[in-house]
Amino acid sequence: MMIIMRNSKPTTRTTAKEASHERIVSAAARAIRRSGYDGTGVADIMKEAGLTHGAFYAHFASREAMLAEAVGRACAESAAVAADVVASVPPEQALTYMLHAYLSRENLEQVEQGCPLAALGSETVRQAPEVRRVTTRYIKEMVDLVARQSPDWGQPGVHERSLVTISAMVGTLLLARVVDEPALSDSLLTAALKHLPIA
Repeated sequence: MMIIMRNSKPTTRTTAKEASHERIVSAAARAIRRSGYDGTGVADIMKEAGLTHGAFYAHFASREAMLAEAVGRACAESAAVAADVVASVPPEQALTYMLHAYLSRENLEQVEQGCPLAALGSETVRQAPEVRRVTTRYIKEMVDLVARQSPDWGQPGVHERSLVTISAMVGTLLLARVVDEPALSDSLLTAALKHLPIA
């Protein structure tokens, strides 16, 4: 009996398709944070990815599927930044450093690479269920990350304080981006860092 083994190596075509898919998702993750969900068109993303508009449906069943994957990428990038900050300092300083990194002028100005909650929060409620599901999972992950950095992790009330902390972080960054007065923007960031009890 002869056994035929399938070639497990990816073909050049498969590899090229995966690379194209990666470029689309990366471009879409930046675009949604920059322009919002409604301001992000398929044609623009495909152009930014260096592909034709017609190639879109070889990668996604719908615009909503692309948006869900894009927000997933944006959330993963933001979570990785927070995790890197936490890993780079002693445990007792992790939460303070995370808050200062999040509520910084640098993060404020980097909308395309920043937190998708601050960039897209008010729009997300009107998006498809798969987009909201991805966002909800990210919020839970961030609340858990903040809770685990708390000096009284595991004690009653830590989860609730983490909910408030995440809400304050996202709300502050959102408002600091909205206002057209740099001094007010800076005051919002400074006040949040001063009054968050664990900063």
